[in-house]
Amino acid sequence: MMNASPIARIALIAAAVAALGACAPRAPVEGATGPTPGASANVPAYPGPGGGAIDGSGLGSSAPGSENDFVMNVGDRIYFDLDSYQISPEAFPRLDAQAAWLQRYPQVTVRIEGNADERGTREYNLALGARRAESIRNYLIERGVSAGRIDTISFGKERPIAQGSNEEAWARNRNGRTALASGTQ
Repeated sequence: MMNASPIARIALIAAAVAALGACAPRAPVEGATGPTPGASANVPAYPGPGGGAIDGSGLGSSAPGSENDFVMNVGDRIYFDLDSYQISPEAFPRLDAQAAWLQRYPQVTVRIEGNADERGTREYNLALGARRAESIRNYLIERGVSAGRIDTISFGKERPIAQGSNEEAWARNRNGRTALASGTQ
């Protein structure tokens, strides 16, 4: 590194700081959970109680405390408006049910996955996905779930759940998924 240019040294230092910052414990972000005025345009509809996963994958019976129980009876995904990480009022019942389920099964840890649609740069969508995941994390913490049980990750636009380049596909791909990481039965 003795012959490295000052720009290269600064870039290496910035990369090291960013890597360390990703490992640091996070405090809830102020104001990240409130509804956006005029929100909810082009957001997929949420099923009623017992409707399970929005994508319809949670069909059949399941053991209490299992991943299938969570997906079927609570639902693992919420949706966001375009370029937003604000949780919509339509998502509150789903997240409240997630918080209640997680309080019923305190041994379970989760990973919140933030996702975005295909529009925008990779970097923009990774940052947006991270803010979406953090909004969900904050909401669950405010509802009594221990922060130590929740990790977040952003997949940006890398893991679409709907194929296509239209409003319907984009709306489904703008989501946050609560994935059970460990402790299920």
